[in-house]
This record gives sequence, C-alpha cells and structure tokens, in this order.
Amino acid sequence: MSLTLRTDLGCTEAVIDSDGGLSRFYQIASILTDQFQVSFTGKEDDFDNINWNFSLGKSSLTLQYSIYNGISLFPTREQHARKKENKAVVELASVLEGKLLNLKMQKQHPLSP
Repeated sequence: MSLTLRTDLGCTEAVIDSDGGLSRFYQIASILTDQFQVSFTGKEDDFDNINWNFSLGKSSLTLQYSIYNGISLFPTREQHARKKENKAVVELASVLEGKLLNLKMQKQHPLSP
C-alpha cells in the first residue's frame, strides 16, 4: 500500500490502496465516520464500482472502490473541483495513509498485557 496522486480525472485523485478490496474500503469508511465524523450523503453501489460522497469542512469529496483501480479519494465535482478541494484530497489521503499504517503496525506487533 502506498499513496499515489493522479490528475487523470481533471482533479487531484489520491489512490489510497491500488490493491485494496471491499474490506479495506469499509475500513477506510469506518475511519472517516469514527475519527472525522463524516456522514456519507450519497452512496452509489455498482457491480464493479462503489462511490460514497461526503463533506469534509467545505469540501465535497468521494471515496471510491473499484475492482480495477482499488480505493481512491477525489473531489466529487471532479474536473470542476476548486483548488481547496484538491488540497483537501491530498491532506486527507495523507492522514488516512498514516492511520492505516498505524493499524497495520498494531496488528503486526500487538502490545502485550
């Protein structure tokens, strides 16, 4: 797992986990709801793609799972995104990457009582 930034959509897209499956998608969604108090306002679930929209501050973002591209985060308005939404994607993706790495480390090296 490594964070990759792309601009193919006409906005900043952060690929959080290119090999991530559904369980990783739900883990990230859980982090967003539990630690960032995010409420998903639009949930679009298709056969090969899941898009969940949410607001963080004044930014409208989308968490996406794709069987082809993994898990990514991007501005909901894609090519019409404002600069601050693109910046929010980069900042949030970096924080999420750190939280996912911490969870991985905790599973690999649990504290002994």
